[in-house]
Amino acid sequence: MLGDSEMTDLEQVCTIVNYGLGSKVMQTAKKSGISGGTVLLGKGTIKSRLLELLALDDARKEIVLMVGARGTVRHALEQLDKKFKFTKPNHGIAFTTSVCRIVGASSYKSDYIEGGRGAEPIMYHAITVVVEKGNAELVIDAATEAGSKGGTIINARGSGIHETSKLFAMDIEPEKEVVIILSKIESTESIVSSIRNKLKIDEPGNGIIFIQDVNKTYGLYEGKE
Repeated sequence: MLGDSEMTDLEQVCTIVNYGLGSKVMQTAKKSGISGGTVLLGKGTIKSRLLELLALDDARKEIVLMVGARGTVRHALEQLDKKFKFTKPNHGIAFTTSVCRIVGASSYKSDYIEGGRGAEPIMYHAITVVVEKGNAELVIDAATEAGSKGGTIINARGSGIHETSKLFAMDIEPEKEVVIILSKIESTESIVSSIRNKLKIDEPGNGIIFIQDVNKTYGLYEGKE
């Protein structure tokens, strides 16, 4: 029988880096105590006139998803930031979200951080949108119209027609695309509303949106071009 990990201080870390760096992110994180993770392929959509002129505005990205105890994750993020310099433009971003529990994994141990979870105010949301294949760019367009700086598109396809990919423990059918957008809290509602209206998300089969509180971020700053 699969066991449930009920620790409340588990966090998921999502790191978005340039193509080819995902395995190096994993190696650095493992040295900091994170036992493993998943690397997904995607493409970035940050808009920049210079990048458009150079035909580099549709860059391939790798998304690394890992889970660990909060203290372990924070330590790993510090080490990742030192190695990959997230604070520098175009060096990648990383953020953490809370995990309520893990099913089927008993290797995660709880730890404690003095001051508690409430010591850090939530400033960002992670908006995840799952839509039909071909509609991801419409999601980005709608989000941009509402003030978003861009996002990351994941082509969630299996290698066979009957296979599915998994993201956040959800089955993603082969014809789906996943878009991850980071938003300041005050902008989330307008971005979500724009996506809902443009994609008609409330109609059956048109997609799903879920929003998570972001606990910690690296590599996010205003005016990123």
